[in-house]
Amino acid sequence: MRREQRRRALTLACAAVCGIIAGCMNKSRSESPTPTVSPSINSLSTAEQATGWRLLFDGTSINQWRGFKSKGVPDGWKVVDGAITRVGQAGDLITIDEFPNFELTLQWKIWPAGNSGIMYRVTEDGDQTYMSGPEMQVLDDARHADGKSRLTSAGADYGIYPSPEGIVKPAGQWNDVRLVVNGNHVEHWLNGTKVVEYELGSPDWVTRVDSSKFKAWPQYGRSTTGHIALQDHGDSVAFRGIKIRELR
Repeated sequence: MRREQRRRALTLACAAVCGIIAGCMNKSRSESPTPTVSPSINSLSTAEQATGWRLLFDGTSINQWRGFKSKGVPDGWKVVDGAITRVGQAGDLITIDEFPNFELTLQWKIWPAGNSGIMYRVTEDGDQTYMSGPEMQVLDDARHADGKSRLTSAGADYGIYPSPEGIVKPAGQWNDVRLVVNGNHVEHWLNGTKVVEYELGSPDWVTRVDSSKFKAWPQYGRSTTGHIALQDHGDSVAFRGIKIRELR
């Protein structure tokens, strides 16, 4: 009799424990916290600090940026999940500081069918950033119409030098950028691959510019210094891990 009572008690105890474990698992699934960005994305390593790198975004504040021809940051740019994100009509964002020669690294993520860009040596002489600053294209190649031409696809020097196919990641995934501007020499790197290389002011560059829409703006690509710009092309896009190292 006592054995039977002990067996029943043990069975009930096991059932209770299993119920508690199952309840905790279900709660964990339904109340799991939103994934957070690794702090290292928007910070400098010891090696980066030692070699002259500087953060242009720390993951929380956009205080090193402002709107094009504006003193403040437009409301359409917000920090979301550790990234500078275009959440509404905003206009282009530019660095407060100007940079002549530099190496820039960052990550970008575009929403489906989205379009944006990264411009450099931007001046505020014209009505738009692209009237002075050459652009490294940011695009969802698979869904946006610009993806039909390599001249206007992700990684390209927009409208001037084409990028190869198959390097960009799909919309919703982070892409790694490295942009080198040193004197007249420019390199576009996308996800570890050099996709474009050119010389500003070279005969080939001049010929290509004269055959493009940029011929209408004499200041295009001519400045030796300027702001870095993140383009608002009307679509959602995010940027993070923005770091720069000036080249002397």
